[in-house]
Amino acid sequence: MTDSGAFVVRGRLVQPTSVVDDGVVVASGGRVTFAGSMADAAATGYGPAVEQVPPAPETYVLPGLVDLHNHGGGGASFPDVTSADEALAGVLEHRRHGTTTLLASLVTAQPEVLLTRAAVLAELAVAGEIEGLHAEGPFLSHRRRGAHNPADLQEGSVDLVRDLAKAARGFLRTMTIAPEVPGVTGPGGVAEALVEAGVLPSLGHTDATTEQAEALIEQVVAALAAAGGKLGPMTATHLFNGMRPLHHRKPGPIAACLAAAARGDMVVELIGDGVHLDAATVRSVFTMVGADQVMLVTDAMAAAGVADGRYELGPMSVEVQGGVARIATDADAGAEGPIAGGTAHLIDVVRHAVSAGVPLPDAVRSATAVPAGVLGLDGEVGSLEPGARADVLVTDADLRPRRVLRHGVNVPVAAS
Repeated sequence: MTDSGAFVVRGRLVQPTSVVDDGVVVASGGRVTFAGSMADAAATGYGPAVEQVPPAPETYVLPGLVDLHNHGGGGASFPDVTSADEALAGVLEHRRHGTTTLLASLVTAQPEVLLTRAAVLAELAVAGEIEGLHAEGPFLSHRRRGAHNPADLQEGSVDLVRDLAKAARGFLRTMTIAPEVPGVTGPGGVAEALVEAGVLPSLGHTDATTEQAEALIEQVVAALAAAGGKLGPMTATHLFNGMRPLHHRKPGPIAACLAAAARGDMVVELIGDGVHLDAATVRSVFTMVGADQVMLVTDAMAAAGVADGRYELGPMSVEVQGGVARIATDADAGAEGPIAGGTAHLIDVVRHAVSAGVPLPDAVRSATAVPAGVLGLDGEVGSLEPGARADVLVTDADLRPRRVLRHGVNVPVAAS
């Protein structure tokens, strides 16, 4: 093979529901042409091209990972960047670890700041370096705001939605909203305006009752159906985190989200990084709703891939100790601040999910095909089916990156 974007990779191929012990991926022109067993490759006529590649039973071959909730890494904070080059450093930090498709996430800030940051990040989307933007706020609950600046939270504004979508040059893909915030649900509200703008609403950072959450879900499901099914399904932003806890007499939004996911109306995000959720919670959600309704995410911030220390996340200062990011507080007060994003890469989250008891194909699917489907990119990214973009992650037996290809081109891999 001599054309650009051509390669053959051999190893234990992770397919949507199984692992092929001696599998092979063949690509040409930056697209997958074959993915399957060595025996099938030979039978299909690929024998001469693949037989010269030695078996690699100590490696896994995965689709490139897809992260739809990511605030940065490598020292770069997407909510704080002032240039596309600065933001690209964060993108490349995750790409080196196998995340080949990414949404750059903003946090709650003043409207003019959000518009400025969206315009900068849109440059990366136009250049094909990211798939688009995710706005986490500012229409969120004060009580469940987490690491979001309370002074910048506001009631729902259709004008801001439209301005933000315009500043993002059509690349605003998702927005986190709380159903109980005035102006979010109902006719003429933010949820309606988002769908009209081609932006997927995501329920999160909310103190809503079950009924309030159900009302938003029902509205969005109907609006997405009326839009022709080009978007969706809707999502829940990091289920459990930033939400009223599930209680048997006051079930809150979590019950509504789990029910919606179980019937196929919602995909729920899980930050399964070993910090945000207990392993049993991750395993239980996969069991309850199925891997096709779960999306693994990092919620990464600037400290992903770099040392502990003090960082910024929008207008908030964050202290990272032992790889755990929290809003910086007065040390003399003796209280820990809320968790402020993650410091893991998405392959780390996949590894944690597998350690929690999630089958490897399910964990991989929830970090590839499921988020790709949410973006409407089925068959383009997040899979290794013929015709898909040649985005491939090769790991060792412990799911640590050994090789990354994007569009069929090798990406420098971070040292493990």
